[in-house]
Amino acid sequence: MTGRYYDEWQIGDRIDHPIRRTVTETDNLLFSTMTHNPQPLHIDAEAARASEFGQILVNGTFTFALMVGLSVGETTLGTLVANLGYDKLLSPKPVFIGDTLRAETAVVALKDSRSRPDAGIVTFEHGMRNQRDELVCTCLRTALLKRRP
Repeated sequence: MTGRYYDEWQIGDRIDHPIRRTVTETDNLLFSTMTHNPQPLHIDAEAARASEFGQILVNGTFTFALMVGLSVGETTLGTLVANLGYDKLLSPKPVFIGDTLRAETAVVALKDSRSRPDAGIVTFEHGMRNQRDELVCTCLRTALLKRRP
C-alpha cells in the first residue's frame, strides 16, 4: 500500500504499520554523532551503566524519526506536499538497544486547504510500541496532502 490522497482519508482511520525495526548500537551511535548529540547516556556505556537505567538509552530523536519514517509508506508516500508540523511529542518509556519497535497511526483531523484547492491537511497521531507493547513515543503530525487527481 502506498500513501493515500487527502480525499481518501477519514477521521478514525487506523493503520498498524507492517515494518518493524530492531534498534542497534550502530543506529544509536551514528544518529547521535550525526546530530552532534554528546549526551553520555547515548554514547558512553560506562556513564549509562552508572545511571538509573543501567544501560545505554537510545537517542529520543532517533526514536521519533524512526516512528515517522515507519509510517510514511502507508500514509504520505507519493501524496505529500509538505509536513506542516509536529506537535505533542511524548516519550513515555525509554528505548534500549535491542528493542524491536513498531508504529501505528490514526487520523484525528481533516481540513480543506484554503490556499490550495488541490490539497488538504491531515493530522495523524503516530505511536511507537516496543516488543512488550509498551508505548515509547507519540506525536501529532500535520501534513499537506494532494487530492486525488
